[in-house]
Amino acid sequence: MQTTEIYDRIYAGFIAKAIGVRLGAPVEPTIWTQERIRKTYGEITQYLHNFKNFAADDDTNGPVYFIRVLRDYGLDFTAEQEGRTWLNYAAEEHGMYWWGGFGRSTEHTAYLNLKNGIPAPASGSIATNGAAVAEQIGGQIFIDSWGWLNPGNPGRAADMSARAASVAHDGNGLQGARFVAAAIAAAFTARSIDEIIAAAMAQIDGDSEYARVAKAVIAFHRAHNTDWRECLAMLIADFGYDRYPGVCHIIPNTGVLIMAVLYGAGDLPRTAEIATMAGWDTDCNAGNAAAIVGTFQGLQPGWDKYRGPINDFLVTSGVLGSVNILDIPSFARELTVLGQRLNGETPNPLWVEDFERRGLRFDFDAPGSMHGFRTEGLHTILIRHTSEVHTSTSRGALEIELDRLERGHHGRIFYKPWYRQSEFNDERYRPMLTPVADDGQIVRFKLRFDPWNGDGNLRVVPYVRRAMTQKIEECGAWLVPSKDDWQDYEFAIPDGHGEAVDEIGVLVEYFGRLKFLGRLYLAEFSVGGPGRVVIDPKIEKPEWGGITRFTWNRGYATLEAGELHLHTATDADMWTGNAYLRDQKITADLTPLAGAAHLLSARVQGTSRFYAAGLSNGEAVILREDHGTTVLAHAPFAAKLGQRYSVEFSVIGDTLSLSIDGNPLLTATDASYRYGMAGLRLPSAGRISVARLVVEDF
Repeated sequence: MQTTEIYDRIYAGFIAKAIGVRLGAPVEPTIWTQERIRKTYGEITQYLHNFKNFAADDDTNGPVYFIRVLRDYGLDFTAEQEGRTWLNYAAEEHGMYWWGGFGRSTEHTAYLNLKNGIPAPASGSIATNGAAVAEQIGGQIFIDSWGWLNPGNPGRAADMSARAASVAHDGNGLQGARFVAAAIAAAFTARSIDEIIAAAMAQIDGDSEYARVAKAVIAFHRAHNTDWRECLAMLIADFGYDRYPGVCHIIPNTGVLIMAVLYGAGDLPRTAEIATMAGWDTDCNAGNAAAIVGTFQGLQPGWDKYRGPINDFLVTSGVLGSVNILDIPSFARELTVLGQRLNGETPNPLWVEDFERRGLRFDFDAPGSMHGFRTEGLHTILIRHTSEVHTSTSRGALEIELDRLERGHHGRIFYKPWYRQSEFNDERYRPMLTPVADDGQIVRFKLRFDPWNGDGNLRVVPYVRRAMTQKIEECGAWLVPSKDDWQDYEFAIPDGHGEAVDEIGVLVEYFGRLKFLGRLYLAEFSVGGPGRVVIDPKIEKPEWGGITRFTWNRGYATLEAGELHLHTATDADMWTGNAYLRDQKITADLTPLAGAAHLLSARVQGTSRFYAAGLSNGEAVILREDHGTTVLAHAPFAAKLGQRYSVEFSVIGDTLSLSIDGNPLLTATDASYRYGMAGLRLPSAGRISVARLVVEDF
């Protein structure tokens, strides 16, 4: 298959996964039986809830974060390394997955096993946890990406997914991982749904209970292929929840998954609808089934009513705040690059840059892609993807339709690089978000004008909006865009004096005498280059259990008297900035209030992989954390509790330097980490206050 076709199929598959999860989520709780769903909603043919923005879900967290083992440990990863990946990217007991308690939630159980020194695959084995825990549904709901990484190679997809799933699952749980990943991999090249199912069945143990339920559904469909409810009645009778222990066993849900794929007959909307109407674990089953069929079917106009609200935007809830604001076309590129590397191929150099981009690059190349762009203002300004007009480097652009504007009419077309809690009416798996774009970064895009009717007096100006005050800042002069060719726009995000940006876009205003109809086109939108993050605690707010613009792990953060306080009885971390900051300098005015150690962190790649420096047990130190601590440099420094210090920690290339109150104290050399966030760390019980934190990258 050509790279473009693979990319398009991955993009379609991930969009489909998001559709299925969003459709099934409102009726996921077990109180929503199949009968109650039918009586309440009847035949489901649309979303059940109009979310302002759909918050994070474990079904989409896993596919985004668990494949990062390939970044951190290489393409030939081990189960033990995948276990470290789980620890590294999940904040303990919030976000990522269901923290339902040890011995009840499979993922929570595995996490605590890993934390307490039981490595994978023992962390997820039947021998360690028992079959009831090891065979819950998580074995198959997190592994879609392993299928997308292996287009046309179901065997390798099954093997990789089982290795990854063994962190928390065993037995039939691993059969589920193998089946779903193999089905997605087969969907790239299969000619029918039956061929997909056969390829997936070839990758599982034919004598397993997983195979038994799969064969039962396949046989029933072969004999009765018109009414899925008849098949569901068989599943309830022969494979119901009453027959399998635990909260959400994989076997009944596998029956629904395969039933939806077969009775959906290769149509994504119908597949997701059947999986949702069937009850049980609706978001998981609809998400998995949709991922398989979406990859097979490819993007279709018939998806539009479900695809529109997705808008290429997804929120996840790992510890990397900018990664949690996910652009689906960009993530599809990431998966395409990883898949090419697995095959020993050389990826597109620009896509390799995207893989670790400190910023954004939106090319509107994927069919129908919108990259999360939105409009605000009059209903006469509409946006859609177009393939009719585009630059030489892309297959598409954003079409902005201006319908009968009158004098004085205006509006905004924009991308949101950050969100507040109030912008969600659902808090599933509590996301933690840091802005994707920062002050000082360069914004570039192209515009082209196509006036139809009116006197052409339409003008535009680039702008940004500040998140806390909603203040709009114009970034340039108002201009009438060119109708002859693409016109380049470029500006630096201005200094916000500690206030984040939550919109980047274009203001449109019409000042002519006649009603105006026409179009603008936007293409090649990017945000890049070095930036600056200034945290003024007087501006920030407590949200989602933490503080705005920070992700966190353990401890408790508060805002008191204009300062940020972090305190903990164990250890605790807070992080801000982009996940791909490279050379960086972190400066903080901090006061140690209790405890023995108070540190700044840099190039943070998760809870367990980063550099840290500062005050520790009567010394100044520079440390490397990699699931354990290595002291890179240290010197005596008698810090006093209650005294404020200006601490500067810089990581430039392989050189790490620490200064306190303007005095250089330590230098070390280390090449373990090339990029990451920045923040605060208490490695043991204690308390710290910070009056100001600045993160600059170069």
